[in-house]
Amino acid sequence: MRISYLSLLSFLIFTSTVGAAEIRDANRLLRVSNVASQFESMTLLQTRNIIRTYTSIVAMSAGVELPQWIQMEIAACYEKTFAWEKFEDGVAQILLDNFSNHEILLLTDFYRSEGLPPTEIPSFKAAIAKGEMIQQLTADYILANSDGCAEHDIDLILGFLADPQLEPDKTLAAE
Repeated sequence: MRISYLSLLSFLIFTSTVGAAEIRDANRLLRVSNVASQFESMTLLQTRNIIRTYTSIVAMSAGVELPQWIQMEIAACYEKTFAWEKFEDGVAQILLDNFSNHEILLLTDFYRSEGLPPTEIPSFKAAIAKGEMIQQLTADYILANSDGCAEHDIDLILGFLADPQLEPDKTLAAE
């Protein structure tokens, strides 16, 4: 019986080590490919576009300018809701589920500018071909694992517009 328990313990230690190494490799790929920075840049760009859209809608429909404090609250919601740290583990898992460990290492070497031996080019091309699918899976994951800010934004804007002391800006209303 002792051998069975010892074998089981050895197996569990080995599998957790292999799993930890693979997760470490996936996280390394995320780091060297600068995904966090790209994600944060895209979040910021999307947030600016959303605020610009809200500002235009409020100006055109109500003739008032959306106050800076509301714009800042909207931006803060998106910054908090779509913080990279909330999604990093899930995205790493998507990489693990869809790339072989060999492909993860090839991509990591590529992003580190370490080059690829000619014999690895087919494997590299196969990994690159999965890019669109990985993007879609990541987008689906983020959508499924975030609350979004639309309801928050609408409540803020409608609360502002319902304020009885609100007076439309004459220059905006005239345009």
